[in-house]
Amino acid sequence: MKTYFLALTVVLSTISCKNKPNNEARKPIEKELTIAEKIGKAHGFDNWKNVKELAFTFNVDRDSSHFERTWIWKPKTNHVTSISKNDTISFYRKDVDSLSLRADQGFINDKFWLLPAFQLLWDKGVTVSEPIKAVSNFSKDSLNKITLTYNKEGGYTPGDAYDIYFDENFILKEWIFRKENQEKPSMLTAFSNYKTINNISFPTKNTKTNGNWALHFTDVKIKTE
Repeated sequence: MKTYFLALTVVLSTISCKNKPNNEARKPIEKELTIAEKIGKAHGFDNWKNVKELAFTFNVDRDSSHFERTWIWKPKTNHVTSISKNDTISFYRKDVDSLSLRADQGFINDKFWLLPAFQLLWDKGVTVSEPIKAVSNFSKDSLNKITLTYNKEGGYTPGDAYDIYFDENFILKEWIFRKENQEKPSMLTAFSNYKTINNISFPTKNTKTNGNWALHFTDVKIKTE
């Protein structure tokens, strides 16, 4: 009799253990974000999927001269409209031809300046280094630094490199552009005047360490679904 009850107890205990929810087993394993993903997330990349239209005007002031061009981009269809002083061109980026090539090159350049944190995730054929601590060239602050290097083939600027500085919150602060990955900097600028629209953050001004030069954005509009 004692043997019977002992066996029954063991069986019931086994069934109970099998039926007991295992929360640890059901908990999904969280993937560690890459440094590019952390930077993108800090600037609102998770909200980009809701954007149906982005419009902005790209401006460059150099001494007494001023240059500007306006863009309207519908990312879900990749339809782009370029509006400049002399011309208006509309095209789909998948169908770039000889007539729209120059406009597409301008769009890639201007979009890169407006959404540098997102380009880390969008661009193909690039290598992103591991972050290190470094003293920035512009502010002389101790910041985090990564280097973005483009492959030597493909794209409009193959082989170029960018040294990108960001703070502890993964917000971009400065960058150094090095043409064809040469050691000497080709351009050094600082990001400032951040603005947030529909939970997407971006710098609206870039300045150099020397010279009367400033790149800035106006009339930025982000429409979401």
